[in-house]
Amino acid sequence: MKLNDILSAGINKAEWEAKGYELPRFDIEAVAKKTHDEPTWVHFGAGNIFRAFPAAILNDALNTGKYDRGVIVAESFDYEIIDKAYRPYNNLSLLVSLQSNGTIEKKVIASVTESLKADRQFAEDWARLVEIFRAPSLQMVTFTITEKGYAIVPADLDRGLDAVFAMGKLTALLYERYKAGRLPLTLQSTDNCSHNGDKVKEGVRAYAERWVKDSLVEAEFLDYVNDGSKVSYPWSMIDKITPRPHEKVQAMLAEDGFEDNDTIITEKHTFTAPFVNAEEVQYLVCEDDYTNGRPPLELGGALYTTRETVDQVETMKVTTCLNPLHTAMSIYGCMLGYTLISAEMADEDLRAFIQKIGYIEAMPVVTDPGVLNPYEFIGTVINKRLPNPFMPDAPQRIATDTSQKLPIRFGETIKKYLARGLDRSNLVLIPLVLAGYARYLKGLDDACKPFEPSTDPLLEELQAIVAPLEVGKENQDYSCLRKLYSRKDVFGLDLYEAGFGEQIEGMVRELFAGQGAVRSTLHEYVSRR
Repeated sequence: MKLNDILSAGINKAEWEAKGYELPRFDIEAVAKKTHDEPTWVHFGAGNIFRAFPAAILNDALNTGKYDRGVIVAESFDYEIIDKAYRPYNNLSLLVSLQSNGTIEKKVIASVTESLKADRQFAEDWARLVEIFRAPSLQMVTFTITEKGYAIVPADLDRGLDAVFAMGKLTALLYERYKAGRLPLTLQSTDNCSHNGDKVKEGVRAYAERWVKDSLVEAEFLDYVNDGSKVSYPWSMIDKITPRPHEKVQAMLAEDGFEDNDTIITEKHTFTAPFVNAEEVQYLVCEDDYTNGRPPLELGGALYTTRETVDQVETMKVTTCLNPLHTAMSIYGCMLGYTLISAEMADEDLRAFIQKIGYIEAMPVVTDPGVLNPYEFIGTVINKRLPNPFMPDAPQRIATDTSQKLPIRFGETIKKYLARGLDRSNLVLIPLVLAGYARYLKGLDDACKPFEPSTDPLLEELQAIVAPLEVGKENQDYSCLRKLYSRKDVFGLDLYEAGFGEQIEGMVRELFAGQGAVRSTLHEYVSRR
């Protein structure tokens, strides 16, 4: 069983389906021809998240029979992905959905019709991209290039139209569209970063402004990219985890007789494969602002709404329903000796800890966005996402840069309690998370064995503040904590001014009481709550 068998007239579909493989229900060749002649969608970023999510929901849309165009993928950074993970398999891939009950679902994805290297050194591919960008049928360009992919590099601005970074290449292609008649287009980021459409807009504008200044392009080109009726930059919220190819998954596929299951590691350290394994849960919420129409991705589960609602969904996720729960688990998971988030979910204290943080303490300040129910979102996180045995996520990874995360993940909730005049006595476990941070900074687990706190730009500075404190020492001076919990840059506000400093200090005293104090303190507060 190989991916390229899918294109063979002699494929034994019954054998594939008997082994649980969902095959495309559309005419792959017809969709590829239609897309080549009248392209509607180009996606930058050929990584795993693209194949597991945007390409997969288009595949679902095509399966309905209500749409007839695929997606063309362009890679602007790691060209080996195209050579090794796309073209040998005629752009086909296998999506393996990792279920929380330990099983997998398998679906062949055939919605990608072309794979191109987005760089002028690959003349044929670049010429094809120019042709696509000049096509009136093109509606949308999307991106999964990570937040750093939107960087505006001064040296790249100096290169003019021969820019080599993603936003420079995009702007050069957009200039081709401008020359073809100022044709409308939507540039839609689907990267997991706040207000992501603005990052595309900032990048395009920076290059366009510089090129106008250097007389490389007409001043009207800048007017074109700034005209929202011609070029739009909608926001989106995307959420789906796509880990590296999993050894357990490879073994399960091999047992089926599926042969295209080798891990591919490029020179740029991209881990990929002909298959992509990803969690079963996914969300894509997009601002519905398209100047030339768009593919009907709602047929595959995408949600289209207003910019305000996209922002509400992201705020709900980042400050209540997911990210704060991750951080709480990372701080306490490290101190309790865990190395997997999924294993933490079998710990009754930790499970109840995050449930009560989300449902009881953070929920009162959530604005229900309407398109996603906050209670259902948390329920899915707790019952499906975090316990998933296929997810190799570790508290040590999530604890990276904790000082940069606390202001958003917890500080915003506390601020809203104060601004809205809510009962601050309702906040017990969120203060316990912040108290746990002081104990975490000591780098001693609950058995008083050293561990290495995760990297953080403020780690040494904050560790120096709690350095005078010792685990198990009686009658010690905790006054150093005022210097920590008054840090607005770390917590988003001065916790003493907010009226929580003394409460947190008391919790820190309990956490520092001695060996086993982290577990006993956690259990006490969770049980009491």
